[in-house]
Amino acid sequence: MQVFANATFSPRTVAMNIEQARFNMIEQQIRPWDVLDPGVLSLLAVVKREDFVPEAYRSMAFVDMMIPLPGGESMLEPKQEARLLQELDVHKHEKVLEIGAGSGYMAALLAHKAQQVLTLEIHPELAKFAADNLRRAGISNAQVRQADGSRGAQAEGPFDVILASGSVAAVPQVLLDQLKVGGRLATIVGSEPVMRATIVTRTGEREFRSVEVFDTLAPRLHGFQEPTRFRF
Repeated sequence: MQVFANATFSPRTVAMNIEQARFNMIEQQIRPWDVLDPGVLSLLAVVKREDFVPEAYRSMAFVDMMIPLPGGESMLEPKQEARLLQELDVHKHEKVLEIGAGSGYMAALLAHKAQQVLTLEIHPELAKFAADNLRRAGISNAQVRQADGSRGAQAEGPFDVILASGSVAAVPQVLLDQLKVGGRLATIVGSEPVMRATIVTRTGEREFRSVEVFDTLAPRLHGFQEPTRFRF
């Protein structure tokens, strides 16, 4: 095999390679994970994931793995993001709260589907990173706020949709209380090695319906209560 150490590639070639990698991500990672909603699949082709990845990991933007972020956090795997987006079934008139802005990528996807997105990020460096990414992407209906998301954003609620972009030990009641009737909350619930993406729908003032949609693993969100560990 010949190696061309001094090979150069035109911008057009680079762009074609990126688009091929994006296509492969959608067809080989995301679609096989039962993400079949045409609106979600087309959105993944439009919102440029590579623009929300730290420069050092840009080449890994379409890889089936979590990507390190500032503050010791991680972007969820592309297939996790896509499946959660599909299950939430966000509509244009809806108001969304996200806990854990991360790189801003999930907020960007939600902003294309919703009327308004508020995303809370506890790490100041990461909140700035997400806000800068969203601004560069030209997304004006998503606001990043540096805040502890474990309490939600009661003053701005209630919300049609709440997404906790990480894992928690149990579905937080404080977030459920900030849902409208008919609203949906998605998060990943449990502890390693067993975690399940869960969708909770508020069906009445005090009634909720919970559905587990897939097994997965995700980093912990900060600030949420952990179960008591017994010691003998």
